[in-house]
Amino acid sequence: MSAKPAALKAPALRKSARVFGALGDETRLRLLVALCAGGAFSIAQLTATTQITRQAVTKHLQVLAEAGLARDLKVGRERLWEFEPAQIDEARRSLESIAGQWEQALLRLQAFVEG
Repeated sequence: MSAKPAALKAPALRKSARVFGALGDETRLRLLVALCAGGAFSIAQLTATTQITRQAVTKHLQVLAEAGLARDLKVGRERLWEFEPAQIDEARRSLESIAGQWEQALLRLQAFVEG
């Protein structure tokens, strides 16, 4: 039998849950895609091609920031927003761990059925 995959620790699960929760909203996902284009964007730039109010975009950006997916920068009197990739990498590692656990479970089931 192969080695058991490492179990996810509670802090990593909490961080990943915040990421997945933030990305579960279509508006926030679209904002994150826009931020991933590179550079820093103002609220005006992020709302220019949408029907969403600046206030609503600001609230969605706050949720992304709380999940560690975006950060704001103060440039003069303007606040610019940019993508923060670290938590996406952490969430990806969580998914890989879960996938490994599923693979192990399926291998055990297969061995049981064939055994």
